[in-house]
Amino acid sequence: MRLFSYLNALLLLALLAACASWSPNYETPQVNVTSFSLAPETNGLAPRFIIGLQIINPNRAALPLKGMSYSVEVENNRILSGATPDLPRVPGYGMADFTIEASPDLLGSARLINRLLSGQTSSLDYIFKAKLDVGSLMPFINIEESGKLTMPETQ
Repeated sequence: MRLFSYLNALLLLALLAACASWSPNYETPQVNVTSFSLAPETNGLAPRFIIGLQIINPNRAALPLKGMSYSVEVENNRILSGATPDLPRVPGYGMADFTIEASPDLLGSARLINRLLSGQTSSLDYIFKAKLDVGSLMPFINIEESGKLTMPETQ
């Protein structure tokens, strides 16, 4: 019975420590895409892309990133996705720049190309989604950036 009490006390302390680090004033970090290029070692049918990212941490506490999964959708078609465990620590009130690799989703890309070839699109909606893992006691941080790409008019 005494062991059970100790385990409950340890669990309560762990939960309090996790909650204390997650302040009600917490702001979601911002992810900016800074570059996009074809990976130099790309060959064959499945190209790889290198995407430069910048994470801005608007909070007091540092972000000890453990991993990240991400995707890019255009017109509700996933065209790129990937995951990486190789991320820097983002200091409080700071930023970090790094690169990630992404692979194309060939079926999603084919659907998008089909839509573009139909010629009925003057703009394209895009969404960049990222899920940041900051450790086992913290919840995932979900980030979503969306916008619209305007297509040039053809005459």
